[in-house]
Amino acid sequence: MERIGLALWAYDASDLPADLDALADRIDRKMAEVAQAGASILVLPEWNVEQTLCWAENPPAPMAEPGFMAETGAALLARVRHLPAKHDVALLAGTWSARPLSGSGMVNRAHMIFPDGTLHTQDKLCLVPSEKDPADWALFTGSVVKVVRWRGLRIAILICLDVELPAVAARLAKADIDLLLVPSNTAKRSGYHRVFGCAKARGIELGALVGVVGCVGTVPLEVPRTNYSGAAVFGPCEAMFGDTGVFGWLEPRDQGGDVLIARDLPVAEIRRRRREGFEVWPGPWSDEHVAFEEVEIGG
Repeated sequence: MERIGLALWAYDASDLPADLDALADRIDRKMAEVAQAGASILVLPEWNVEQTLCWAENPPAPMAEPGFMAETGAALLARVRHLPAKHDVALLAGTWSARPLSGSGMVNRAHMIFPDGTLHTQDKLCLVPSEKDPADWALFTGSVVKVVRWRGLRIAILICLDVELPAVAARLAKADIDLLLVPSNTAKRSGYHRVFGCAKARGIELGALVGVVGCVGTVPLEVPRTNYSGAAVFGPCEAMFGDTGVFGWLEPRDQGGDVLIARDLPVAEIRRRRREGFEVWPGPWSDEHVAFEEVEIGG
């Protein structure tokens, strides 16, 4: 694949569908739109199923919310599993709580379906306080970063906060990935800027494309949950690619979801330059020769 079209859906969490069938139909229609526009992948944000909590007859307690979302997420997955084959578009259907086969606790898991029906998952490595609080969602962390090969691309997923971790980025730099997908969920402008700022840094450090997207709008629960985000595609800051490292951009907002479609992303040329050398970027870099010293200045 010389070039790729990437669609990032800044999903409006305030726009509550009638039920799961209506939500699946909404995704079906959006996949048809992005396929017509030339996209090969559609990415939905982290915790995009949080709005389904509004369907509960009685609001679940915080510790019961992951179980509810695990059920609605699994049911949504079953309804959209055939859509990538229908549209020939890979679908990162978002993230929701899921129970690993090897343990009793739940994780925050991204679910990506490919046109041949293969399901690829990635668990969040580092949780925000509410996700890991034993008195709140009480989730557990993942421990593996997976790299999937598809149509000549090497793709990895980091969920929201995970893209802010330099230690993960340093290890990922050795994996020679072409595309990093970052579904995110941020309630405030500060969170948005942390995630998107670090996503741009990852594009530079990895010499790869990074697609990042979050929910917008307020989930109309008894205690409303705000979302502030946008969408972007970042990559190397090189003159041949337009200097800025920004390959696609959707303005951040707190309402009114939209889709960013970044067409004709030069993935093969970026890969070639990553392997042959950018202007100054050294590629995967070791700090083994670097020592740190403390210097105290008096007065």
